[in-house]
Formats: sequence, structure tokens, C-alpha cells
Amino acid sequence: MSTAHIPNKLSGTRTTARVLTSRWRRNGFTLLELLIVVAIIAIGTAGVSLALRDATGNTLARDAQRLAALLESARAQSRATGLAVRWQATQQGFQFAGLTGIALPDRWLGEDTIVRGTSTLYLGPEPLIEPQTVVLVSASQPDRALQVSTDGLRPFSVSAWTAP
Repeated sequence: MSTAHIPNKLSGTRTTARVLTSRWRRNGFTLLELLIVVAIIAIGTAGVSLALRDATGNTLARDAQRLAALLESARAQSRATGLAVRWQATQQGFQFAGLTGIALPDRWLGEDTIVRGTSTLYLGPEPLIEPQTVVLVSASQPDRALQVSTDGLRPFSVSAWTAP
């Protein structure tokens, strides 16, 4: 018997369907591939939206944390040298008076950070100082305020400010 007379099971509509399916797979995406791409885009979008926080509030919080650290540094320097140190808010930022041999920053990180109320703190050389508080406010959002304070014994810390 010759092979020309034997019907080919691979020929016909099934073979054509396989060829078309394989061509489509080479030229397009499967549903699973599309779902994976959409999931990656969703995760990326969620990450970006969480990273974009309120810049003003974040800057004010960084300024408050930074000021607390700078005040503690100046307080330690005052105790080490035995000289009184005074912190005072200025129009451009702030300044430390009485420090010798050390230069601390004198500007806010945020352009709209201002001091409300008391603008002078005394960081004497004694281990115990009087309780002191400075309130930092964002000029663009005056309702947002943080206080940097100490009870005189513990280090300066940052907390939310509540109007008296």
C-alpha cells in the first residue's frame, strides 16, 4: 500500500486550527500574561501613591526632629564646656549663641517652617534645665503645628501641638 492513499490524521481542520493557534500565540498575549502585567502595574501604582505623602507635613516633621536633635547636641556641648547656650529663632532660620568650637546648622529644611510663640530657649550647663517648648508651624498650612519640648530632665522630643 502506498502512503498517498492513507488518510493523514494530521491534515485537515485540526492541523489548520493548530497552525492558527500557534501563530496567534506568537503574535499576541495570553490572558495570564495580561493579568501579570496588570498586577505589576497595580503594585507599582500603589507603591508610588504611598510614597507621595504630604510634603509639607513631612518637611515640618523632619524640621521638628532635626531641631530636637540639634537642641540635644547643643545641650550636651553646653554641659561639656560649662558655658550656657541659647537657641533663638531668626527671620532666616535660627541660631545658637554660646557654642564654641562647633558649628551647628542655622536654617530650616523647609522654606515655610516658622516658629510660633516662644522663640528663645536656654540650654544651660546644668543637668536640669527648666521645662521649655518651641512650636513649629508650616506657613502654608497654619493649622499644622508640632512642638519640640523637654520637661527639663528628659531629652527634647517632638509631639503634636494642641492649642491651649
